[in-house]
Amino acid sequence: MPKIIDMRNRPAFLHDFFGANPGTAGYATAKWLNQRVGSKDTEHFTRSYTLGGYLAEIERAGIDQAVVVGRETPSLSIANNTIADLVAKSSKFIGIGSVDIQARGEQNALAEIDRVIQQLGFKAINIEPGFAEPALQADDPIFYPVYEACIYHDVPVCLMSGPTTPDFDYAHPNALARLARRYPLLNIICFHGYYPFVNEIVGAAFRYDNIYLVPDMYLFQPGSQLYVEAANSFLSGQFLFGSSYPFRDMQQTVDDFAALGFHEALLEQLFYKTAARLLKITT
Repeated sequence: MPKIIDMRNRPAFLHDFFGANPGTAGYATAKWLNQRVGSKDTEHFTRSYTLGGYLAEIERAGIDQAVVVGRETPSLSIANNTIADLVAKSSKFIGIGSVDIQARGEQNALAEIDRVIQQLGFKAINIEPGFAEPALQADDPIFYPVYEACIYHDVPVCLMSGPTTPDFDYAHPNALARLARRYPLLNIICFHGYYPFVNEIVGAAFRYDNIYLVPDMYLFQPGSQLYVEAANSFLSGQFLFGSSYPFRDMQQTVDDFAALGFHEALLEQLFYKTAARLLKITT
């Protein structure tokens, strides 16, 4: 098995939404999502209730480094400092920060981007336009300062979309394609791979090679074989592995990913090399 960077990973203990507390709505949601995306053990995430348990899961899956993603939306926030505290506990972790420019305002958001990149050493910035209040398209001008800051710092921007977006109008990649055209120097990582609009996002990534897809847990859903076909041809350098843990078991996802039909010669690139290049990981 090649080296692995898991592009989307969080321990359950980090937030109620990740199933941190049995008997709560968050726990039920985490279990439900695991059922929907095919986890064989739908309560596996309870093994990451401690840092030691979380690291053991990463080790068991053969993952070399896990990208831990912050969140900053009106309905769910995981502070950048919380992510930084976690990253400081192990070399296994890579931090990605989040900013909500609608809530922070431009000056504050840009200052936070400077801080998390320059002081905390984070490798990318995550935003979630479709989960904002009000929800906006990814190419809305309000986000231009974020994109331009990412270009300035030479880090990718990560967009989170997918079928849990409250309004599917904001899960469609039309705006992403316009964004990629406007900022050809901006590397755009798409968490959840814009599922269920697989054909459309594959077409957008064909046209714009600064679009990178991380379908993570949705890679194992009906219709997702197009991702595999594309990765086996023109998309091989724009496709990355992610487990979306705790919403899918890490080890199962590694095994399932390797068995999907990717050309064996591409697995090292898909599991590790493209992510290492984008995030400037040299170890």
